[in-house]
Amino acid sequence: MDLVLKNTRPFGHDDALADIGIANGRIAAIAPTLDADGPAIDLRGNLVAPGLVETHIHLDKTCIIERCRAEQGTVAEAVEQTAAAKRAFTEADVYARAEKTLQKCLKNGTMLMRTHVEIDPGIGLTGFDAIRALARDYAWAIDVEICVFPQEGLINNPGTDVLLAECLKQGAQVIGAVPYTDSDPRGQIDRIFDLARAFDVDIDMHLDLGDTPDGMQIGYVCDKTEQFGYGGRVAVGHVTQLSTAPSSQFLEIARRLGEVGVAVTVLPSTDLYLTGRRQEHSVLRGVTAAHKLLDHGVNCSLSTNNVLNPFTPFGDCSLVRMANIYANICQVGSANDTRECFNMITTRSAKLLNLKDYGLEVGKPADLAVLDAESPEQAVAELAPVLYAFKRGRRTVTREPAVLHRPA
Repeated sequence: MDLVLKNTRPFGHDDALADIGIANGRIAAIAPTLDADGPAIDLRGNLVAPGLVETHIHLDKTCIIERCRAEQGTVAEAVEQTAAAKRAFTEADVYARAEKTLQKCLKNGTMLMRTHVEIDPGIGLTGFDAIRALARDYAWAIDVEICVFPQEGLINNPGTDVLLAECLKQGAQVIGAVPYTDSDPRGQIDRIFDLARAFDVDIDMHLDLGDTPDGMQIGYVCDKTEQFGYGGRVAVGHVTQLSTAPSSQFLEIARRLGEVGVAVTVLPSTDLYLTGRRQEHSVLRGVTAAHKLLDHGVNCSLSTNNVLNPFTPFGDCSLVRMANIYANICQVGSANDTRECFNMITTRSAKLLNLKDYGLEVGKPADLAVLDAESPEQAVAELAPVLYAFKRGRRTVTREPAVLHRPA
């Protein structure tokens, strides 16, 4: 063995104590006791999980809050302010800001990521080139997948589709969409499906932000997914309008999502921050109940979205914090649902990204996060910090736990 992690509680193994052996970057053994013929670390009963998975973040426009105004807290203001700030973006600037945020993600146990990158005639491929370089430079610690998308519209923004196609030619793995910013929302959805099929890539859309259930496009996305046999390859993020739907409508949409294989990503911090801005009392939370969608066969993830920009002026890049925020907002109480909150930043997120080589099993990559907790439920409830991270068996993060110094 290259390394043995002693006295761990491996995620998905009934929370029982076990040792984890690592060899050649992969999990070689999981057993009650393993002889260490090499280095060993005693984890003292702490939880070991597969690397945390960020399904939806925006590295290219992170850390620009000091360049923007965030007074109204609306989607329209955020799009306008970000569009103005983008005019001054350079590849070096995007790289530096994104690197700062990526390092925070790493320190919080994230080892696999899908980042959305804005593409349009104004910014060109600047963001794409910067994030692609960053992904290469940090491949030792994280696998980064790039989803290119038209934040400012597609049908109403001529030339954007040509740039999206160029990114896909150059290796972007996913294509995204933002129908609600376009002059023709369904026209954009149609075009995105066309591009996805032409380049054989998955789809991840921003969808249905609003304070009422009126005018949702989720049904149309389900229809297109079924039409083209794209089940399991389409995800939608936000869907805050679904949180406002009556129970009968919510149930109907949940069943439809499950039938056709459209996944949902809930972004607790942004969804909470942007929703209900026109209300003076009983303000909407805007966070769709993902754990209730799971009951209908819908795969769901929880993710960060924006960090320190007009869409979300906060954030420390902790997915455990996102799970905790979600659990509070959506009033999660049962142990099973709390564990599902942890699943939605690990195994369910990996499934959404169609990751085949993932999990805490013998033969899988040794991408491991050690949390200061004994169970997933405790990790979510108590905001457990990540003490160690290992990427392909190599330690990438160490955090010393806080210590009380009693008086002599």
